[in-house]
Amino acid sequence: MGHAVAGAGPRILVVDDEEPARRLLCVQFAARGYRVVEAATGQAGLSTAATLHPDLVIVDLELPDLDGLEVIRRLREWSNTPIVALSVRDLEAQKVAALDAGADDYVTKPFSTGELLARIRVALRHVPRGAAEPRIVIGALTVDVARRRVTMGTREVALTPVEYSLLQALARSPDSVHMHRHLLRDVWGPAYERDLNLLRVSVNKLRRKIESNPARPQYIVTEAGVGYRLRSPQ
Repeated sequence: MGHAVAGAGPRILVVDDEEPARRLLCVQFAARGYRVVEAATGQAGLSTAATLHPDLVIVDLELPDLDGLEVIRRLREWSNTPIVALSVRDLEAQKVAALDAGADDYVTKPFSTGELLARIRVALRHVPRGAAEPRIVIGALTVDVARRRVTMGTREVALTPVEYSLLQALARSPDSVHMHRHLLRDVWGPAYERDLNLLRVSVNKLRRKIESNPARPQYIVTEAGVGYRLRSPQ
């Protein structure tokens, strides 16, 4: 977990691998009453965000382990916390990519502390109420979307990226019917909306990993001719 600086105001998570930059931001933010938490890598930032639920996240796009855009995308899978992206590249394409990934604002380095603080105040004014829970529990199945970890009881389930994306799509709205074309579009993209065989094969693979009897599934049930539903076993 990242290093924390005490304060009384909103908690800000700073994800940046440059220690001088983190130190400067921590000092400036703490002086204005913010509670500051530091993380030097993308993975540490994601873990800290899942544990502490900060009020705002600042993410540098050039990180040593994960691309900053990937950090933003993963945060957006379960959190609607405001995100401000930082980068030394003043490129329109990168700004657009950061905003498309889910960032609320973009600030180019070097920046004035006053400008960044103003952007933070604006972002915090639009903080949505009721942040999403980073863990979805359905019966014995737990999907930890913050850490991309799936367990069945005490057993960790190893999933491929596609299998995880499919399970996560189903878990976003448990007990609801997910139509074939919606799942195909969400997991594989619009070009695959009609590939029902691809979806069927992937669901069968997923069932073999999480169902005690894949031939008689208790979690991922088929809604004939429509789609699939993730439910708690009866």
